[in-house]
Amino acid sequence: MNSKVKLKEVYEVQSQYKAFYTGGTIGWTHDGQHFVCQNNGTICMVSVENQQEPVTFGEQQTDEEISEDVVYTFAINGSGTSIVSAHRSGLYKLWSRETRAVLKMWKSGQQGPVAKLVFSPDDELLASGGSDSTVRIWDPARQLCLGSLRGCTGMVNLIVFHPDTESKVIVAVGDDEKIHAWNYDTRKLIKSFAGHFSRVTGVSFSEDRKYIVSSGRDKILILWNFDTQTAVKTIPVYEALESVIVLPGGVTIGGVVLDSKKVYAACAGEEGVIKVWEMTEAKIVYKQSNSLVEKAAEDGGLAITHLFYSEPLGQMAIVSADHNILVHDCASFDCVHQLAGFSDEILDIVLLGKRDRYLAMATNSNNFKIYDTTTMNCQLVQGHTDIVLSLSASKRYLLSSAKDHSIRLWRFDEEKFAIHCVAIGLKHTNTVGSVAISKISGSFCVSVSQDRCLKTWKIPKSFEKDGEDELPRLQCTLTELAHDKDINCVCISPNDRLVATGSQDKTAKLWDVSNLAVVGVFRGHKRGIWSVRFSPVDQILLTNAADCCIKLWSLTDMTCLKSLEGHDSSVLRVEFLSNGMQLLSAGADGLIKLWSIKTSECVQTLDKHESRIWALCVARDESVFYSGGSDSQMIKWHDVTESKRKDELDKRKEMLLQEQELSNLLSERKLLKALRLALNLNRPLSTLKIVSEVVKAQEQDGLAETVRKLSNDHKETLLAHAVEWNTNSRNCRPAQLALHILLQEILAGRFQVSELNKRLEASLPYTERHFKRLTEYMKDLKFVEFSLYCMQPHASKMD
Repeated sequence: MNSKVKLKEVYEVQSQYKAFYTGGTIGWTHDGQHFVCQNNGTICMVSVENQQEPVTFGEQQTDEEISEDVVYTFAINGSGTSIVSAHRSGLYKLWSRETRAVLKMWKSGQQGPVAKLVFSPDDELLASGGSDSTVRIWDPARQLCLGSLRGCTGMVNLIVFHPDTESKVIVAVGDDEKIHAWNYDTRKLIKSFAGHFSRVTGVSFSEDRKYIVSSGRDKILILWNFDTQTAVKTIPVYEALESVIVLPGGVTIGGVVLDSKKVYAACAGEEGVIKVWEMTEAKIVYKQSNSLVEKAAEDGGLAITHLFYSEPLGQMAIVSADHNILVHDCASFDCVHQLAGFSDEILDIVLLGKRDRYLAMATNSNNFKIYDTTTMNCQLVQGHTDIVLSLSASKRYLLSSAKDHSIRLWRFDEEKFAIHCVAIGLKHTNTVGSVAISKISGSFCVSVSQDRCLKTWKIPKSFEKDGEDELPRLQCTLTELAHDKDINCVCISPNDRLVATGSQDKTAKLWDVSNLAVVGVFRGHKRGIWSVRFSPVDQILLTNAADCCIKLWSLTDMTCLKSLEGHDSSVLRVEFLSNGMQLLSAGADGLIKLWSIKTSECVQTLDKHESRIWALCVARDESVFYSGGSDSQMIKWHDVTESKRKDELDKRKEMLLQEQELSNLLSERKLLKALRLALNLNRPLSTLKIVSEVVKAQEQDGLAETVRKLSNDHKETLLAHAVEWNTNSRNCRPAQLALHILLQEILAGRFQVSELNKRLEASLPYTERHFKRLTEYMKDLKFVEFSLYCMQPHASKMD
């Protein structure tokens, strides 16, 4: 059976899923189809419907180039066609959203960083604010500063244009807890609103423009009369707020229809919940109950950082402190889109569902994520109260473990793209580092923990809730104190009869599932073991450890069969391939290696990760695999062995045909046609023979004409060949002829050489040597001629 398995030779990157939002400014386009995000000093745009390939504005830059000209902030115009960004270099750049190219560029002239950019409602003006406490009004079409507005204190981080452009009013907030309003036409400060005791985080105008609502980190909402500058209502909300939006009348929020005659404000902050307040009566008309954002860990911390409302779509979007973007339908307030902007450290990956369509990922978070691999749409899964460390999947269930000392069993509905927890296991007394679920029966699972215990759990056929809020408990059937130190990994054999564990005590152990009796102990590693795997077809156990080694052990006599060495740092994860004939290994050096077990050789090394690779996951058909690590990027690799073999075979066939054609042309003495073909095949010797034949046949003019008709690449190949021939004195004549013709082509401007200096330096010493030798030869020849001339009179006398 193994002889029929086609071994893998080449894997290539199919997709790289990196962060597209790492904090800072974020904008939602007017059509609601894209989010524009700040990403590590650059600007990225991601589609709401398909997050497969976020795009970056501008040319691809290195990390050094990005750090030299970091994007501080940006703004999208109302129509969504243009974006203006402020950079560390003191420049403003106007980008086309469609082409993602810079249309215009100008100097800001502001002292220090620019913190806020805002377009006016009619897109005619642009306002900027920063650390120099001034607000500047710009005409982006003419790159002209129309005026500076002074009055704020400290960093200007909030700017709002009056919705009616005829009013010529702009509102801004600095660090002095006051809200200032100017007439930007006359540049005079016309209003000031003092009522907050901490930084103001949000300002929004009411629909009739008579009121404004402001939010702050002092845990209050204030309704202001804009004309009289008085606080109509001050509402204590008991949470630090980050954003507020006045909602239009008549819309439905979570089933509640808003009265068009009243002022309603949606706000969000450290509790991670959206609340809608009726401002005049100071009452909550709607409070979100299905929030996917966790409350801030400490008082005054961040949970929700941005709040957006799209009136055309009837949707509301929030951005969480851990860089997730959630879009809710306002009428039902169901979450319709989830985007994970930044995954932090990827700890584990598993594939699930039919044809491995879905992917579950555990990151440095209490929630794990499930992706639809066709669109990379994401769903956050809440349940654990501490960081999720490990995942395992079967046909029916998904199993997770975390630092909260628990394991959870989940049922996944593919059609609805929904997952819910069906049971929880709570018998461990420390972090549960690894779990595995039986593949065949699906009737049990195992877990290992830092409490050094190995536990088996029974999975019943059906679950009954103990109470309305209580989840069913998984029954722990067996417990064994397995190792002397922390247990890093656990794995169940393909026949569900054996369990293997690996530990920091440098040993791996084999256990009988039925009674957790020790079947064998594997000693030989010099450092802690990171993972264990059973061969899918043979009685072999694989272990990999921090000593940079991968070992294969016999399950019959517990001896080490092979030891594979090639990594220069800890081997963190290994998976079997090709019916147990090959291995994929991932290391702490960011390298993935493909091994052949038969030859013990590394077939290919994949170098795309920048740091430790914690997770490897191979699809059932082995056509693709996923890797993820501490560089917060997940890479999808696909097997291109067959296509590479086919390409090589096609190239070989093409080459044989061309060689045959070359042979035919040479036999027919069609030298100049043969020259072009020899250059195409990159055959220096064949080219030399053809040029030598041309020299003998006295067809130098024909050669010059043929070279003139060659493409630039062919001319460069001929130049490289000529420089090579020139090193041998026997070939100096055809070499010098070719060099002479090519130099004429360069002087005529018909030939551009990429490395002309290098080529000339390589040919000059040999050319000088040939010239010197020919000069001496000519001297000798003249001397012989002179001698013969002198001998001629004497020869005639002798006759």
